[in-house]
Amino acid sequence: MFIGQYSHLIDPKKRLAVPSKFRKQLGRTVVITRGIDNCLFVYTMKDWKELAEKLSKLPISKSNTRAFGRLMLAGAMDAEIDSQGRILVPDYLKEYASLKDKVIIAGLYNRLEIWDEEIWNNYKNKTEKESSNIAEQLGDLGV
Repeated sequence: MFIGQYSHLIDPKKRLAVPSKFRKQLGRTVVITRGIDNCLFVYTMKDWKELAEKLSKLPISKSNTRAFGRLMLAGAMDAEIDSQGRILVPDYLKEYASLKDKVIIAGLYNRLEIWDEEIWNNYKNKTEKESSNIAEQLGDLGV
């Protein structure tokens, strides 16, 4: 399980150090893809295969499911974790998430999210202000 929030830098060669706490669980190869809310998602190969299988079963007759599948699947790329614990962030994903040099890596149970630090702080501040409303809606879902 991935949990926690970590600040890291993307170096000039577009490499990003994965928090050491997560490296063993991730393995040597991960999948990095476009996420939701202007961030990137990072999955283990096992979790990616499970998600891709679910996405492949969505009805292609619905435009929203086609669009979501394209967002996640066409935007995905395998990434090797090098001997120093870094992954290369491709240009198109860096641009998608508006990543500059300072990023936040957040653990969210079965995935990591990579955020531009400024975008993360804005998102987090907004979400924290709405936490009571969010909690009430989650209560309706049994959480």
